[in-house]
Amino acid sequence: MARKQRELPFIIRGSAIQGRGAFAVRQIRKGTRIIEYTGERVSHEEAEERYPDDEMERHHTFLFSVDEETVIDGGRQGNEASFINHSCDPNCEAVDEDGRIFIEAARTIYPGEELTYDYNFELEDEHDEEARALYPCACGADNCRGTILVEKEDEQEKG
Repeated sequence: MARKQRELPFIIRGSAIQGRGAFAVRQIRKGTRIIEYTGERVSHEEAEERYPDDEMERHHTFLFSVDEETVIDGGRQGNEASFINHSCDPNCEAVDEDGRIFIEAARTIYPGEELTYDYNFELEDEHDEEARALYPCACGADNCRGTILVEKEDEQEKG
């Protein structure tokens, strides 16, 4: 007898943050592993070719960097995890377990809440105003950075 697939604790619908988002349909306790972020595994070079920043009006991809060699493209062969939006005050976190990415609840999440995690997106180049504008954040959190970009380690040390 085939094992019944576990029902997801969220649904996908329109989001005030960005496009569509994932919304809890039941309480999700802190520490719960919600879903694995899946998609085609490609090199950073292939990901850059698929989504060239200099040709995009606004950054919008489903890329998740695993390590220096591998990126998961959730836009290809991905699942519902690619609809979990960024927030500067997230209720989830991404956990890397042997090169696999899992989204887990960072606190208890209640029905109707949008699931979010901090993308911690970092560019190789300096994060100037032009870069910040290309990667805006609309999470609405009190501590919103205004961008999904996170300061580079060496930039944080300068500040």
